[in-house]
Amino acid sequence: MGEFFKWEYVITLFPKVLSALPTTLLIVLFATLIGAAIGLLIAYLRIEKVPVLSQLCIVYVSFVRGTPILVQMFIVFYGLPSLLGSIGIDLSQWEKIYFIYITYGLNAAAFFSEIFRSSLLSVPASQYEAAASIGLTKGQTYRRVLIPQASKIAMPSLGASIINLLQDTSLAFSLGILDVMGKVQTLGALYYRVMEGYFIAAVIFIVLSIGLEQLFGLIEKKYRYPKRSKKSIKTPILPNGKKLLLLPNGKNKVN
Repeated sequence: MGEFFKWEYVITLFPKVLSALPTTLLIVLFATLIGAAIGLLIAYLRIEKVPVLSQLCIVYVSFVRGTPILVQMFIVFYGLPSLLGSIGIDLSQWEKIYFIYITYGLNAAAFFSEIFRSSLLSVPASQYEAAASIGLTKGQTYRRVLIPQASKIAMPSLGASIINLLQDTSLAFSLGILDVMGKVQTLGALYYRVMEGYFIAAVIFIVLSIGLEQLFGLIEKKYRYPKRSKKSIKTPILPNGKKLLLLPNGKNKVN
């Protein structure tokens, strides 16, 4: 490849780019936690059709899903300090990474909310009715009955959404964040070697994406095929020493 691409620069730059990986992973982690919490709340408000709040959630989800995350990033970075500054809250001392966490968290919340909402609606209505018949409150029904079942349905889509979130973090360098892509840009300007940096970033993102895909595949498999207990069912023994046999027809026989 000549001067266009040199492997020695790949070897030299790889550890430097890899040092920025924790920043990228932290963005994904905080965005997932924020997105899951807010997304679940939005899904609940829309399913229960809470007046005013459910309509606001629809507008919010439509806005986030209909605009590029880069636009959302600058709205949060410039708009949030101005908005909170009008009520006396000063964000001038905040680091840029906090605005990145908020942006990606709010973005993930919109997509997660649709996943959670469709998954909760996929749970048979009989489950809700059964929970109500035994006296569970609405909160207990969601926490103990609906959410555990919906999580199994949501897992594949949730995994794909988090992988997309990982790839979207490549835009965080637009605010000067030294994540993987930010490091590539910096090293490219320093060493005048751009292709090697992009190649390293591609390798890192591919490995992470495959790793996350395998992780969610294992979780999904565990949900679908729970491990069966290897313990054998012991035949009940009566006080007189005789065994109680359980027959297929539902009747018991003393042996």
